Amino acid sequence: MSRALRILVAVQILLATTLLFGAGMPSIAAEIGQLARGTAITDPDLLRKLDQSDALSISRLLQPEGRADVPLTSDLLFASLPQLKAIPPAIDAEFDRYIAQHKQAWPSETIGIGEGFDVQLFDRANMKSANTRFVLAGIVNRMDRAYVSEESCGEIRLIYRLARFETKPDGSNTATRLPMTFNLVMKARDAGQTDPGGKPVTCAEVARRWLDNGDWQGLIGSHTVPYDAMIDRIETNIQVSIAPKSALHDFRSDYLLKVFKYDAATRTFQESTLENQIDRDRILADDALRRDFKAWLLAPMNLREFDRGTVLIPEKFLAKAAVAPTPAGLDASTMQPEFGLMQGEEKGEGKGGDKSDPVFTDNDVVDALKQAAARGITMENIRSVAGFQRRLNDVTCSGCHQTRGIGGFHFPGVDWLSDNASNSTIVPASPHFVGDQPRRRDILTAFAAGKRPDFSRGFASRPQTRGAQELAGTEYQDGWGAHCSLQNAGSGTPDKSFTSWTCAKGLTCQAAAASSRIGMCFIKTR
Repeated sequence: MSRALRILVAVQILLATTLLFGAGMPSIAAEIGQLARGTAITDPDLLRKLDQSDALSISRLLQPEGRADVPLTSDLLFASLPQLKAIPPAIDAEFDRYIAQHKQAWPSETIGIGEGFDVQLFDRANMKSANTRFVLAGIVNRMDRAYVSEESCGEIRLIYRLARFETKPDGSNTATRLPMTFNLVMKARDAGQTDPGGKPVTCAEVARRWLDNGDWQGLIGSHTVPYDAMIDRIETNIQVSIAPKSALHDFRSDYLLKVFKYDAATRTFQESTLENQIDRDRILADDALRRDFKAWLLAPMNLREFDRGTVLIPEKFLAKAAVAPTPAGLDASTMQPEFGLMQGEEKGEGKGGDKSDPVFTDNDVVDALKQAAARGITMENIRSVAGFQRRLNDVTCSGCHQTRGIGGFHFPGVDWLSDNASNSTIVPASPHFVGDQPRRRDILTAFAAGKRPDFSRGFASRPQTRGAQELAGTEYQDGWGAHCSLQNAGSGTPDKSFTSWTCAKGLTCQAAAASSRIGMCFIKTR
């Protein structure tokens, strides 16, 4: 890595850290708010009001008939709401599995809670404490996911952040955010939902409410439908561990991702697979599963949806948990979810993971692209083996979280708990999240006009070109710090999957990793 690029990366890390901890940079906050208009609620004053009114508390949404005058602390939340009873033991089991695997891989390294350990674990006692609770940190419109279920018009996500509240000896109160998010995913509408006049609510109506920035109550349904009829699932993301740089490894932080689907019949959340989270180890270890996965993904119509980012991989190939290590870097490594599945990579985790026997060879991918083209299917993103490999990573939950995220979160949420939150910049989301807002707003606009939206998306590293005008010159598209395309080493020929990944005038693309085709835009220095 060049000295100029090392400086660039260091400054970016410093900037991200400064923003996360609240230095005052209103212009950046205004930029994020403008790009997220109509697609997300990130205003700290409004989120504080909604949280403190308890109108959108987890307890009120899951048990509307219960008391809502006092927010439930974590110890009461999981104990008093039977819907959530399966979540703590499922998370505990993943922690125990994670600890056992780490001890086996690194027997000389200590792991536990506190600074005295080489690897410092998240304290699960925070999930059962009378001093912690989940606070509303953001509301995000995901009608761009209506391709998953057209009946529900996509999703609305209420994102809660775990926070610890303490009283000091002098009587003052403090609030500290903890590294765990609790994402309550609701349907954008229910089939029985009606407007005040008794007419069925349409996808167009839901989209218009968001674009008009109207009354918040209209953004998440209405009382004509029970809230539990609107609930789809809960997604949790926990910073399971932090490992400072040592003689054994570089700095690393791992994030545990879990999903719990809502069963309306039993009114409980049950452990589920993560959407498109390829179970790499199981696929590599099972020859039949390897063959089935390869045949399924390379089938022309599935490859088309894979290219467009709208693929829904069958559950038999998926995992029920994922650990997203960060920073993962740009070079291929075991930290990336697809590693070991592609030709030319080092040995994977399971049987058959040797680079001489990959799940997908270069010829497999090239032949599949040719077959798709022969059927008149045009690829929008995947035009090379490298493009296929990149999509194989970023279509997964963990791979997406590793792409331009703030740590392992794409939406840490707004820290309205801090003093004068509206006057300081608390970045609520990663560059990937912010850069995707024009695409999401285009989809809302199409819905509002009664048109069928284009649900396709580009790679997670780079926004779609249809949002280029609004994002031009910014780190989200082609400005300082943006991801860009390098020429293939020795050939001088750009990879066809990334030819549009250019830098704005005055910037140049500099390699950020030894073997990656992707670099970063920065100001050229002598």
